[in-house]
Amino acid sequence: DNTMDSLTLDNSLSNLQSNKNRWATLPITDKIDYLDQTIKRSVDFAEEWANAGSEAKGLSVNSPLSGEEWLGGPYAFLNWLQYMKNTLNALAAGKSAIHKVKISERANGQTVAHVYPNNLLEKLLLDNYYLDVWMQDGVTPGNIEDTVALFYKEENPQGKVSLVLGAGNVSSIVPLDIFYKMFAEGEVVLIKMNPINDYLGPIFEKIFAPLIEAGFIQFAYGGGDVGAYLTRHNLVDTIHITGSARTHDAIVFGVGEEGEQHKRENQSIMNKPISSELGGVSPTIVVPGPWSKGDFKFQAENIATQKLQNAGHNCIATQVLIMPKEWVGTEKLLQEVENKIANTESRPAYYPGAADRQNAAREHANAKSLNCDVDRTIIYDVDALIDEPCFTDEYFGPVLTTVSLDGSDPVAFLKAAVQFANEKLDGTLGANIIIHPKTMKAHKEALDQAIADLRYGGIGVNTWCALAFLAAGGAWGAFPGHTQNDIQSGKGVVHNAFLFGKTQKTVATGPFRNFPRSALSGDLHMAPRPPWFVTNKTAHKTGRRLTYFIGTGNLLHLPGIFAAALRG
Repeated sequence: DNTMDSLTLDNSLSNLQSNKNRWATLPITDKIDYLDQTIKRSVDFAEEWANAGSEAKGLSVNSPLSGEEWLGGPYAFLNWLQYMKNTLNALAAGKSAIHKVKISERANGQTVAHVYPNNLLEKLLLDNYYLDVWMQDGVTPGNIEDTVALFYKEENPQGKVSLVLGAGNVSSIVPLDIFYKMFAEGEVVLIKMNPINDYLGPIFEKIFAPLIEAGFIQFAYGGGDVGAYLTRHNLVDTIHITGSARTHDAIVFGVGEEGEQHKRENQSIMNKPISSELGGVSPTIVVPGPWSKGDFKFQAENIATQKLQNAGHNCIATQVLIMPKEWVGTEKLLQEVENKIANTESRPAYYPGAADRQNAAREHANAKSLNCDVDRTIIYDVDALIDEPCFTDEYFGPVLTTVSLDGSDPVAFLKAAVQFANEKLDGTLGANIIIHPKTMKAHKEALDQAIADLRYGGIGVNTWCALAFLAAGGAWGAFPGHTQNDIQSGKGVVHNAFLFGKTQKTVATGPFRNFPRSALSGDLHMAPRPPWFVTNKTAHKTGRRLTYFIGTGNLLHLPGIFAAALRG
């Protein structure tokens, strides 16, 4: 029966409408109680959740790649729940949400919050990784408190019903988006599951049972007709979508010729606020430097991961690798990257349309189909000066393109690469820079300037910007300032468990080398091969153990985590 059940949808929305003010005014201690129940239930159903994802994506639960379904599923959600609980405990005690966060200023006066590591355990678990949230102009160390936890400062908060249109790719996005609406913005939620991963709905319904029974969350299923019906519904007060700019524009301007005209004239057919996270074409900038053989191998694994994790179906999968033309290392690195991409365990590209996008990429004159048992393509040395489809169309699958730019010295190259990424590539969600520690030390100011100039909401330095997604303290979303008729990667942020109100970007920094190679080069850290690397042989064990550790706080899990991590 494919007819849409509009009566059930109407009833769900009426139910939420009648409970929205109760949620908005619910005492913080009651909200914490719901977080505690959700933590417990997420632990109870973690295995079912992670295994359902692996099965749907064609991964064996014994494959290290299934670690992605742990890390990008229950782990990410549980980690956020624990952060949010700390924030609400602080607010309940009359403290600031950021009373433990170190705040500093950059040389130009921009305010920065240092959100990771947050405690000794985090220092241990991901040694030598750092996460900073950079604030918008006008925020100072003196007034940042006025921009934080705004919903909780409202005199008489008004309830709202939010429609969340779920993402189809990474399983923690749905629960994280629902809970950001609820716990950061005080809204109740109708979640419309994406048909691609609606098999998770029944699992989430078990996890959220207490909140569903209380009338604070309702689930809806179905295709585009259900989505369209709900976005136009007068019982929906706000909308949040994780998806594509096309879907966003269809909601805001309508479809077809008429939709095109509305967009040209910036005539919205929506009368409600809409926030969004919409993907784009993500760059990775490789800065020339004195790399060793081991550096080429490790960074090739880093780049292959940025491309192949989740079969490339990530809104911040690296699509354009920006290389220095005159660097002797360029050829070496590209050879290693191709080798890693060709030889990483095969898996289906499960996302609808992936094969069509792959075939479109192959039409390119410079395309090289890698000789492996799944479709993977690298388009080499695309002309940076012309308008190429690979600079504007997100392939959302295993297609990587490379560009070489002039600039033999790191400073000139960084400047050119940042300008290229900002001006030529579509979207502003995530970008990465890979830079040798010696080069970093010699050109600290140029690197800082490059990070500042990159118009992206998430930036990874020697680590993948996906860390800004995974870390609950980061603010996840596009670079601020897009207009609705040029939405790029969207508007607003999610995750953001410290409840910052005026963020500009989240910068994640990681170690250039893994342990034990790091020790031989004089880097004082113990960071093993990251558990999100597609080359990690124990990722499934580490991901699973991390999930139960973060969910239960049981320190007995730690030895197993380190043992698995160091064997990765």
